[in-house]
Amino acid sequence: MRIVIPDDHQDCVRLLDCFGKLAGHDVRVFNDTVKGTDALAERFADAEAIVLTRERTRIDAALLDRLPRLRLISQTGKLAGHVDLDACTARGVLVTEGSGAGSATAEIAWALALASRRHLVSEANRLREGKWQGHLGQQLSGQRLGVWSYGRIGRQVAGYGRAFGMQVWVWGREASTAAARADGFEVAPSRDAFFAQSDVISLHVRLGAETTGIVTADDLARMKPAALLVNTSRAELIAPGALEHALARGRPGFAAVDVYEQEPVLGARHPLLALPNVLCTPHIGYVEKDNYERYFGIAFDNIVAFAQGRLTGVVNPAALSVAR
Repeated sequence: MRIVIPDDHQDCVRLLDCFGKLAGHDVRVFNDTVKGTDALAERFADAEAIVLTRERTRIDAALLDRLPRLRLISQTGKLAGHVDLDACTARGVLVTEGSGAGSATAEIAWALALASRRHLVSEANRLREGKWQGHLGQQLSGQRLGVWSYGRIGRQVAGYGRAFGMQVWVWGREASTAAARADGFEVAPSRDAFFAQSDVISLHVRLGAETTGIVTADDLARMKPAALLVNTSRAELIAPGALEHALARGRPGFAAVDVYEQEPVLGARHPLLALPNVLCTPHIGYVEKDNYERYFGIAFDNIVAFAQGRLTGVVNPAALSVAR
């Protein structure tokens, strides 16, 4: 099969152990990102299968109409609205997905919290510049950690908080808070209290139509001047422009962000990068070797199965009834 893998920013996919699963197939890997139907149609022109790295590439009906050879989209991880599933089904394009269970994103969330509270990046840079101590950090032990959504990643972050001696509480849907209670964690008495009384808030909400913009300007305005907001989930969870304005006003006083509305962010062209009270990283939460081996391994397995006439991980089996 002719397989295209776009958006491999670090040129690392070919170095993964699992890449060997595609031996015998014609594979093209692109390390840059292109936008727009014309550019993507040119890039995918000969593709029979496309491997998507999370939500880095958007597939819509207009693009699919330009890709008559495409038979399979193999998603790393779960779909999240970036693929028009109905359009794929109507055109006979199968879509597969898989899931992982690593701790990479939870670990980066915790690393961002630690680094922000102790000003690790700026202190390390000061030392390289020939300077000595410049900021008074703050320990996490004893502080109130708010975890919004107690799913797989939220559960891990809550566990880290407990291990570090933080007062952990959770906010989210009823099923989420019920699971947290069952694990012995406190549930915030209200959304207002969650934002007003937490010293650190870490977002782990799945992005969807109901959760887009779920964190509002009013929520942020309730946070303490010394509070820290950590977002390793999705930028769109926060109302457009709300975080930048809130940080400029001093509530919350700090943020640590790994996700952005439009990625990749190049040329430092994002308003958060101009603010001194934000620690920004380039969406590296899930970009980790073991995680990649797991996610890409499943995606490649789904392609191999398809090439052998088997189906695994298919989310739109109705596409099989459409001639392609």
